[in-house]
Amino acid sequence: MSRLTRLRERLSTRDQPFDGWLLFAALALLLIGWVMVTSASTEVAAGLTGNPYYFSQRHGVFVLLAALAAALALRVPLAWWRANGPLLLLAGFVLLLAVLLVGREVNGSRRWISLPGIPLNLQASEVAKLCLIVYLAGYLERFLPAVRRQWGAFLRPLLVVGVFAALLILEPDYGAVVVMTGCAMGMLLMAGAPWGRFVLILGGLGVLGFYAAIAEPYRLARLTSFTDPWADQFASGYQLTQALIAFGRGHWLGTGLGNSVQKLYYLPEAHTDFVFAVLAEELGLVGAVGVVALFALLIVRALAVGRRAELARLAFAAYLSYGIAFVIAAQAFINIAVSTGMLPTKGLTLPLLSYGGSSLLVSGVMVALLLRADIETRLAVRQASPAASRSSPKPRSTSKTQGARQ
Repeated sequence: MSRLTRLRERLSTRDQPFDGWLLFAALALLLIGWVMVTSASTEVAAGLTGNPYYFSQRHGVFVLLAALAAALALRVPLAWWRANGPLLLLAGFVLLLAVLLVGREVNGSRRWISLPGIPLNLQASEVAKLCLIVYLAGYLERFLPAVRRQWGAFLRPLLVVGVFAALLILEPDYGAVVVMTGCAMGMLLMAGAPWGRFVLILGGLGVLGFYAAIAEPYRLARLTSFTDPWADQFASGYQLTQALIAFGRGHWLGTGLGNSVQKLYYLPEAHTDFVFAVLAEELGLVGAVGVVALFALLIVRALAVGRRAELARLAFAAYLSYGIAFVIAAQAFINIAVSTGMLPTKGLTLPLLSYGGSSLLVSGVMVALLLRADIETRLAVRQASPAASRSSPKPRSTSKTQGARQ
């Protein structure tokens, strides 16, 4: 038996306590992210601090903290998250309000709260995403029939999202607004809400989004530079043109790990928002497609966890898994699309890959919640199976057996 076959059997979802492929994809992305952050940040770190591994060491600490947070979250039953959903929603609201009052401003955006005594700037929007998902999962479990039939029950969670969106726009963090809105709409769609409502809501959101995009000069500049970045390649189109150059230099197999030229002060935010561009330059098309495949595997397995929970009638676990899958998918798609020039520039990190303590911590907890949902679902199914077999009627004897008895 080959090693690949043995690995496939070990990661198989049959007769296992949790989905091995889900854990494999998350760990692979986490380790690849650490390697790429190290490669993309050495020159910048050496210039700023004199230590070329400054950002790599900090990222390693964040990885360990994320693993610790995931281990702790894995031990917490989903019943605790379900019961405390409203309190978590309130905590998310307080964080988004606090960041506007006492937040730290970076590059014109007030998105971070400095924690005293801890070398970590907490990004409020990352925590708010998780709080919103937990609350919406509990809401859908409680009001699922009403959400499918009544406009009021359908609109109430969207009003909550609207409050969060208003606070995020004031920071401003337009990318987080898109991710949260898409997550909420996706969860409502998976809950079975009628399609016609989504058409009306999306039309209104499209108008509001267009107005928000052109209301600020810097957003309008991003839109115009997105359509033709080379027209102003040394100003509004600078980041995108440098990212595209990185993709062009990568070719099929890349320039080799550590051999990126764009990370040498050409590409801004090379180890944070544009780490995928450096990855494509050093690992080429093969490496870039491999990372996209890992994200696809993670998202598909997360949706499969939600589907198994839904079939087992564990509504909270199902919608929690769907929400986490939608957030990871939306954020990964937007980040990669921005790096490749498919979307205007947004300040969104790549989950499990980019440098950033808040993003890694929240992503680790999300993966742990997926694993916890899968563990509880499999346990519930195993406990229900013997009961079902005991309560099922015995099969009737065949005609041959009846004839033998006669």
